[in-house]
Amino acid sequence: MNLLGIDFEDWYHPELVKRNIKNEKHNPAVINGIDKILDLLRKHETFATFFVVGELLEIKPEIFDKIIENDHEIGFHTMYHDRLDSPGFKGKFSTEIKKFAELTGHKSRGFRAPTFSLNNSSSWAIDILAENNYVYDSSIVPAKTSMYGLPNAEHKPYRITSKSIEKNDSSGKIIEFPLLTTTFLGKKIPAAGGFYLRSLPTKIIKNAFKNYQNKGIPGSFYIHSWELTPEFMPKLDLPFKDKFTTYHNLGKAYSRMKELLKNFEFTSFERFLTKYNFQN
Repeated sequence: MNLLGIDFEDWYHPELVKRNIKNEKHNPAVINGIDKILDLLRKHETFATFFVVGELLEIKPEIFDKIIENDHEIGFHTMYHDRLDSPGFKGKFSTEIKKFAELTGHKSRGFRAPTFSLNNSSSWAIDILAENNYVYDSSIVPAKTSMYGLPNAEHKPYRITSKSIEKNDSSGKIIEFPLLTTTFLGKKIPAAGGFYLRSLPTKIIKNAFKNYQNKGIPGSFYIHSWELTPEFMPKLDLPFKDKFTTYHNLGKAYSRMKELLKNFEFTSFERFLTKYNFQN
């Protein structure tokens, strides 16, 4: 059984977009694609965890109702999609968690850091999550990229503390679900979705899932809401590298995700924890 997280954010939230547009109020659009995403999951009898940027629930509260009414899980993706390691964010995190709890009736027990920004400089977040009764995190990619990654982190789920985010600490209150990785041309790389779903041959991602399955490890996978609803994603004039990473094969993400849903079993983090009574 594998884990599926939908990082539910709007067109102006991704880091490579956010750093290239004016810091002002924007009109959401991707938010209107919620029904298309729910239909895809329903057709494949799949449950997922929606890691939602909190401000979208303020703009359109019915998103929460639709997620819960369809028996999916809601998780926290910060209120405005700020990196954990961004200047001054540590002082805001507790307030944002409490605000999200108000918006969701205290239903969220899982967290994903924007741009997988949980690292050794932002590990303080684990203590705050534990203090607010969170159960798990899925923010660590055990491979190094230019934007994130902890290549020495474990691949299977493990318990973490603010002092030990790469290796199991049995005293930890938070369970870490690291993202799927694989080896390509002799190098360990992410294979967990997003840009890599759009860029890697699907066969490589399928083999990564099979490899994890053979080892008895759940593959943690993610996809952005705007990748499943590219019709709501405006084409912005970004610097070449940022534009390529954001838009490359964007029109293929839906069909590739659909193919994975046909070939592999996925569930929400909450359901996985309940079914397998995870202990480490």
